[in-house]
Amino acid sequence: MQDSTEAGNNGFAALGVDSRIAEALSALGYEEPTPVQRAAIPPLLVGRDVLAQAATGTGKTAAFALPLLTRIGAGHKAANGAPSVLILVPTRELAMQVAEAVHRYGKPLGLHALAVYGGASMELQIRALKRGVDVVIATPGRALDHIKRNTLKLGTLQAVVLDEADEMLDMGFADELEAILDATPASKQTCLFSATLPPRIAGIARKYLRDAEHVTVEREVLAEGAVARVRQVAYVVSRAHKMPALARVLDIEQPTSAIVFCRTRTEVDELTETLSARGLRAESLHGGLSQDQRDRVMQKFRAKKVDLLIATDVAARGLDVKHVSHVVNFDVPADAETYVHRIGRTGRAGREGVAITLAEPREHRLLRNIERQTSQKIDIAQVPTVADLRAHRQELVKMTLREAIVEGGLESFRGMVEALADEFDVMDVAAAAVKLVAARDGGEDEIPAVTPREPRERFDRGESRGGESRGGESRGGDSRGGERFARDERGGGDRRPPRAEAGGAKGKKPRRETAWTPATLWIGAGRKLKMRPGDLVGAIANEAGLDSEHIGAIQIADNFSTVDVPEAMADEVITALKNTKIKGLRVQVRRDRMK
Repeated sequence: MQDSTEAGNNGFAALGVDSRIAEALSALGYEEPTPVQRAAIPPLLVGRDVLAQAATGTGKTAAFALPLLTRIGAGHKAANGAPSVLILVPTRELAMQVAEAVHRYGKPLGLHALAVYGGASMELQIRALKRGVDVVIATPGRALDHIKRNTLKLGTLQAVVLDEADEMLDMGFADELEAILDATPASKQTCLFSATLPPRIAGIARKYLRDAEHVTVEREVLAEGAVARVRQVAYVVSRAHKMPALARVLDIEQPTSAIVFCRTRTEVDELTETLSARGLRAESLHGGLSQDQRDRVMQKFRAKKVDLLIATDVAARGLDVKHVSHVVNFDVPADAETYVHRIGRTGRAGREGVAITLAEPREHRLLRNIERQTSQKIDIAQVPTVADLRAHRQELVKMTLREAIVEGGLESFRGMVEALADEFDVMDVAAAAVKLVAARDGGEDEIPAVTPREPRERFDRGESRGGESRGGESRGGDSRGGERFARDERGGGDRRPPRAEAGGAKGKKPRRETAWTPATLWIGAGRKLKMRPGDLVGAIANEAGLDSEHIGAIQIADNFSTVDVPEAMADEVITALKNTKIKGLRVQVRRDRMK
């Protein structure tokens, strides 16, 4: 009988992947190619362009990396150090993860990969590029910076990959992508991977791909009558009680291994510290960690030396850990795609999984929206009471005692029990021992029960709560000479409001409402420095880890810009932007004094 290692080797080698890479894949635990790999590898190996629609978590990184590494092979590094493959990704987190994967895959061939992204030292990246690399994995903004400096040379480029293309466009990188693609050799091979194929993606594909092979990998469909492997439940709780509620739910659920998703780095660190103080083995994973730190955290998590991985979405992108029993959304995701991506981390390899969401009362409508879009039921539950917790702990004590009795080795304790039995009833002695064990967990305060409700206040991002425009500006413009932009429903490309709005109430269309209180940030760069909304969106999403759904109205004036972000996250966004460069510049960032 053929063992799994041989099967894995033959599975990838049969597709045409270099045998040395196939052997490395077996050592890394890859067994059989995934559907997207089976579909994309053969056409990429023969040099065809590929347009692939595949969600994150389907193995798409290997789908484009394995054939391209096989094609360029060893010893193909150009004399001037120029790369053979350029992979464009939306975030620095994904750049680091893809670079790590490409390094592992290409190591047997002696190929070198380099991650290039904003927020890191430009000089260090320039020196690394001068030494020469075979594959560059870059975010669009930083890639274009290097191209303009002539430090990223594209003359010998054989292939370009656009990974998560829809996400890059949603972050405002459309112009950068076109500028980069226009600067690459016409003879290059191009492959585009995207979870969705909206009209903008289709337009780029028509313009830059030649006779492309279309690959579509549908999400797994359960057989008729089959039961979904992931149990989905939401606990409705006020924000003030979220932390104790999470600890209580984890106490009840007893996950063997769990990922807890948070929106920001600060939230990740605070949650990790609090859970660790409660005796849980928790580790943080976010963009503020170095690659070495990330590697150490993931090694501990895979080795089951960590029970809880507290992570941001971008940091957890690309993770493939099969033993995750639970996924927890500390906040309700802003869209169904993010929700599906998160809960897809559990219930893998035929195992059952649990997806838990902590929802504030006003977020109930977001849960219902996710249910409608995913056609899956999310059960609404109340946080376990103190009585529930006490009953659960007593059951655990009973199980522990039963195991201790079965295990034996109680002889040394019999003398103590016999001595007490002369004075008290033996049942009272046993009950007292159980009481002492149960008391170690300490007391718990009751968490108030709440009911879901719609938010009481809704207001336009460009208006005050009283309904009057901020600073005297009209909806279509700005009294300070700026241009106002509204975000589309996915937080994506920027668009101007309809012309009818500029003239006042007549013909005015309702604009998208927010369920969060906005804070307006002032940024000391505007049109004169060629600042664009996409630059601000990219910087905030990358550096502050803020979901694009929570980036509000953007205004570009001649000498400054403003952007709305949630009040609760404003200080963190300010700190993050002060510690990085936007379009290669250090800029002033503060709260808007005219707000």
